[in-house]
Amino acid sequence: MKRALFILVVLGTLGILGETRAQSPISLEWNGFVNPHYYADSRSVVGGREDMMLFYPKPILRDSLGNDINDGWQANMLAITARLGLRINGPDMLGARTSAYIEGDFTGSTNATINDLRLRHAYIVLRWNRWVVDNLYETPHMLLVGQYWYPMVIHEIMPMTNPLNMGAPFHCYARQPQIRYTYSHGPWEAVAVTCWQLDNMSQGLLNGIPTSSTLFARHSLAPEVNAQLRYHSKHFFFGIAANLKTIQPQVASVATALQHTGLHSSFSWSLFGRYNGPGFTVKAQTLLNNSLYEGCSLGGYLMLADSTFADWHFNTVWLDIERSTGHWRPGLFLGYAKNLDYGNTDFVHCFGRGHELEYLWRVQPRLTYKTLKGLDFTAEAEYTCAGYKDPAGNLRLSLSMVYSF
Repeated sequence: MKRALFILVVLGTLGILGETRAQSPISLEWNGFVNPHYYADSRSVVGGREDMMLFYPKPILRDSLGNDINDGWQANMLAITARLGLRINGPDMLGARTSAYIEGDFTGSTNATINDLRLRHAYIVLRWNRWVVDNLYETPHMLLVGQYWYPMVIHEIMPMTNPLNMGAPFHCYARQPQIRYTYSHGPWEAVAVTCWQLDNMSQGLLNGIPTSSTLFARHSLAPEVNAQLRYHSKHFFFGIAANLKTIQPQVASVATALQHTGLHSSFSWSLFGRYNGPGFTVKAQTLLNNSLYEGCSLGGYLMLADSTFADWHFNTVWLDIERSTGHWRPGLFLGYAKNLDYGNTDFVHCFGRGHELEYLWRVQPRLTYKTLKGLDFTAEAEYTCAGYKDPAGNLRLSLSMVYSF
C-alpha cells in the first residue's frame, strides 16, 4: 500500500509540474474513475478476484445428505476497479508524433494480490502522419510498444456490461506486453501484433506438475502473433483476426525433472463487428477458441498418452445491444459457447478452461442512468448456464456507481 501511495504522489507531482511548465513540449492528461460494485450470486462460481470476474457456475456437488454444497446465495462489495491513467503527449521525434500512456487499478495481478496497485496499460505510440488537403492529415502508420490489450480483445467492440469480466469468457479480456503495427489506407486498417505474457499465463507441466507460468511461452522463443484486417466507416466497423500461439508445454527447472523441448501451436480466429445507429449500438463477435485460456476465454489443449498434444475447441458467439442516447441506457448481452470436443476423455492431462462443459450460455440485461456529468448508476442481472452432465445455472444481481474524471 505504501508503494501505491508513493507512486500516486509521484504521478501527482508530475501533473503539477506539467501544468506549471506552459512552454514545455510535453503535456499531461489525467483520467480515471472510482467504481464501487455490489454483487450477489445464487450459487458458487468459477471466477477470479473474489469472483467479481465471473466465468461460469460451479457444478452440482452433493454432500453425504444429498445437498448441493455449491448452491446458495453469496454477496460481496468491492471497489478494486478504481482506475487512474495518465496520457503524455510529447514533441515530434523521428518524423513521428509521440505519446505514451500509463494506467493502473487495484485488482492486483493475482487473487493473492487483490487490492494492490496493478499495471493495466503502459505503452508508447509513434504516429507517422501524411499531409493531405488544407493541412489536414491522416495517420497511415502507427507503432505501439508496451503493455496493451491482448490482440484477441477487440476494444472497439468491447461489451458494455458492468462487471469486471466485460463479456468474458465469451469475449476475451486480458492485456499483454506487445509490439503492434497498424497501417491505415482510407477506411481500411491492417494490424500486425507480436506479444508476450505476464499476468495472463499459459498452462503446462512445470517439473511434471500442472501449473500456470510464463515459462511455457518463454521457452518456445516464439511470441504470440496476430493479424487483423478492419474496416471503419461512419456507422460500421467490422473485421477479421487470426491468432497463432506457440508454447513449450513441458518445462524443467530442477535437475530431477526431465527436459522436453517439443512445441505446441494453437490457431484461433475471430469475426467481429459494430453498428452505430441513430440512438443505439450493436456489437457482435464469433470466436474459434483453440486455446485462448490466457485471454480469459474458453478452450485449451490436451496431452495425449504418447506425450503429443492436441487442441480442443470452443466456438463462441455473442451479441451486445445498447441504447446510446439520453440519460437512460438499457442494454442486453447474449452469449453462447459450444465445446466442439465435448466427451473426449482420451488424454493424460487437460489444460485450459471449460473442458467439462458441453455448452455455456448467458443472458445479461442491464439498465444504466447517466447524469452526463461523470456519474453513472447501473443495475444488472446476469444468468449463466453451464452445460455439465447435470447443468447448473447462476443468477448474479449487481449494482454499481461510476464516477469518471
